[in-house]
Amino acid sequence: MEHSVWGLHEKCGVFGVYDPAGGCAQTTYYGLYALQHRGQEACGIAAINDREQSFYKDVGLVSEVFSKDVLDKLNGTMAVGHVRYATTGEGERENAQPLTIKYVKGTLAVVHNGNLVDVGDLRRRYEYKGAIFHTTSDTEIIAYAIAQARLRCGSVEEAVCQATANLRGAFSLLVMSPQKLIACRDPWGFRPLCMGRKGDAVLFASESCAIEAVGGHVERELDPGEIVVVKQGEVRSIRDNCRGLSNLCIFEYIYFARPDSVICGQSVHQFRVNAGRLLARRHPVEADLVVGVPDSGLDAARGYALESGIPLGMGFVKNRYVGRTFITPDQTSREQAVRIKLSALGSEVAGKRVVMVDDSIVRGTTCRQIISLLREAGAKEVHFRVSAPPYIAPCYFGTDIPDKENLIACHHTVEEIRALAGADSLAYLPVEDLDSLAPEAQCGFCRGCFTERYPLEV
Repeated sequence: MEHSVWGLHEKCGVFGVYDPAGGCAQTTYYGLYALQHRGQEACGIAAINDREQSFYKDVGLVSEVFSKDVLDKLNGTMAVGHVRYATTGEGERENAQPLTIKYVKGTLAVVHNGNLVDVGDLRRRYEYKGAIFHTTSDTEIIAYAIAQARLRCGSVEEAVCQATANLRGAFSLLVMSPQKLIACRDPWGFRPLCMGRKGDAVLFASESCAIEAVGGHVERELDPGEIVVVKQGEVRSIRDNCRGLSNLCIFEYIYFARPDSVICGQSVHQFRVNAGRLLARRHPVEADLVVGVPDSGLDAARGYALESGIPLGMGFVKNRYVGRTFITPDQTSREQAVRIKLSALGSEVAGKRVVMVDDSIVRGTTCRQIISLLREAGAKEVHFRVSAPPYIAPCYFGTDIPDKENLIACHHTVEEIRALAGADSLAYLPVEDLDSLAPEAQCGFCRGCFTERYPLEV
């Protein structure tokens, strides 16, 4: 919950569809709706109809930005869409995606999830070659790299392959030209990207839940470095950039993804339940009730209750009608935001020893507010259990983990954090246990925010 008020944030979602029957903008709308948890600052859709590109994007939620009239104007046989949380660049409308360009070879629409690690150098390099950038997003750098490569290559997929081979960092991309829909995943596999089908339609999405939400079935995940090209329903794979590496961001399981998604063969829900079970084994406590902090703490709380035998209760009621625009960055407003978004259920917690489970502590201020809610509601004791290890390092690959100066675990011991949070006890998940939580996962993981060791030099 710490992140959901102003700490960690969701990191963008992408969706794309080729469907000869048309209606792709509407399909993309519903796909983005299913990915709304990954970004709530802005969204957009670009579509191709008879090789002509149209697009619409704006700040706000999917339901706020798109009307039926807008979607009708975007109708076509291919579409890509994006929900955004700003990782590189500010959150204004010009940084919303898809990023659409017109160049000598035609048009491109690009949507991107992830972060490049050398954005400044890349931007300067292209600027000295005459590039003029209109946004502060690294997605524009990717689009420019592809457009420049296309001038030397015989096809847009060759250009994507050549351009992305020289990029470092996390990027799950969808690129749409007038005739082709191209999906691409970075060679390290930081961010997820899966492919599915619905009849004759071919679908791509950041998470399996989005493909299932539009009535499709998931066929497979893209391999790290793989490029998949769809042209008039024909699908082929380019594996020139595949290096046999796999470093999925572990936080896709801990927080980002929806519980009903399956990533690299591992159920997200089951991962979180496993985390809660392990917390109960590693850090037991005598208590009367286990509660989870909505939403990402709920599955881990269930696991803690199952393993410990302590009853699972509903400790909080979440106000689901408070938009992100309500939240302002000053401390007073942040603390008020917790109370507006969350209230403790006194009839559940009054007079009880409570185990409160959440997935992270970033700065430490929000958890103090949440624990105060429980105490004000009559909780006799509050034992805080965290289903992730302590953050000791920033992330460079698209997770909004701040620098060390703002990470409470870099400046305080566990006991000091416990005292600052106002908990009766505090325990984290051990970092060495992370891999055991995903027994079905067919991938390796990046754990840099917990270890300060990254899959590539930053």
